[in-house]
Amino acid sequence: MAERITAERITEVLPWGRSFDEYRAMFDLDGRPFARAGAAPRVLDVGGGPASFTAEAVERGWQAVACDPLYAHDKAAIEGRIEAARAQIMALVRAEPERFVWTSIESPDALERLRLAAMARFLEDYETGREAGRYRTEALPALGLPDDSVDLALASHLLFLYSAQWDAAFHLAAVRELARVAAEVRVFPLLDMAGRTSAHLEPVLAALRAAGYGAEVLPVPYAFQRGGDRMLRVTRRA
Repeated sequence: MAERITAERITEVLPWGRSFDEYRAMFDLDGRPFARAGAAPRVLDVGGGPASFTAEAVERGWQAVACDPLYAHDKAAIEGRIEAARAQIMALVRAEPERFVWTSIESPDALERLRLAAMARFLEDYETGREAGRYRTEALPALGLPDDSVDLALASHLLFLYSAQWDAAFHLAAVRELARVAAEVRVFPLLDMAGRTSAHLEPVLAALRAAGYGAEVLPVPYAFQRGGDRMLRVTRRA
């Protein structure tokens, strides 16, 4: 009998991408404006992996950049890693469907189609985008970007999700680094791989507030993982 896939058995960061529309909802981009009035939004997607967010944001006239160690690889290698991740993630979803909310996405098959379409859009843009400098091979907690270089930094399904792999000190250093390069930071979701609120969330919140950052947990108009409908928003107080 094949060994059952569980969330706890996923120990490496898997390349699995989402679309611009999902980012819009996950980070409440419409409900909570972030850009300078009259200027093109400057956005950084950290740990962006094979998400189509950056490609689609650029199509909309945004100044968008993504950072991920994945971008050290060529297109063919990334395609292979996506396929390996697809097998693991979809096996988990089909084994534990009760962990998810099947409303806007109605089934595991629909989820797979949605994610593969987003990642195909990323792959279409990847080679041109890497040459243009919008896909940067970098990783937290140290980015080679200047201070205040973007309006908004986003971290999707990276921080807090891999709480077993990275401790609270790493999470705090990572968020502070994002706040160095961005006027505002948003992190989603706040769940660990097992679907629980990360044990690192409260210590990170306390440390950020003690250091003078604005740090708050806010609801978002998105819920796919059960309980995964909140984001962390961090700003530097004047």
